[in-house]
Amino acid sequence: MVVFPLIPLLRADLIVPGSIIADSKSGVSGAGRSPSVTGLFSEVAESFKPYKVAEHRHNPEIDEVLSREAGKSIAVTFVPHLIPMSRGMLTTIYATLSDGADRKDIETCISSFYSDRKFIRIRPEDKPPNTLHVRGTNFCDIGFKVDMKNNRLILMSAIDNLIKGASGQAVQNMNIMLGIDETRGLDNIPYAL
Repeated sequence: MVVFPLIPLLRADLIVPGSIIADSKSGVSGAGRSPSVTGLFSEVAESFKPYKVAEHRHNPEIDEVLSREAGKSIAVTFVPHLIPMSRGMLTTIYATLSDGADRKDIETCISSFYSDRKFIRIRPEDKPPNTLHVRGTNFCDIGFKVDMKNNRLILMSAIDNLIKGASGQAVQNMNIMLGIDETRGLDNIPYAL
């Protein structure tokens, strides 16, 4: 998930908007619904490749949401990759820190912004997000590391693209719209963690 880690940081002007690069790794189920030989798991096994570079259909949506949230035009360089697993998505985002921003600013900003969000979990620095830990759940796990030598923030996020990326997100939104507890129907854990 690209937008969740970025929204609070853009709102707080802690990163340089024109520096954002998002590198997403997706399981086969995230490569689209249209049947194609290149999307067959047997074709993906033992393979790791970028696809739809600089032309992915979600790039305009990412730019639109982030621009709205930041209050200024944002254009993200987005490069998706197809990896040999059935489901899940792990995104690594690189951005230049704004002048004076440091690790504590980033931690405070992300933690406070998502403190009451039931399906966002902030990972400790030594335990970055992992697709295995969100498999079959509606969680988005977010982690980060500050590379002070290069004045760069490295954000990481993991989701199960079939739950948080699709059906679970729809159920959560429906619950909110109907005034139902947003976790209703989504707090089960179908896979061993």
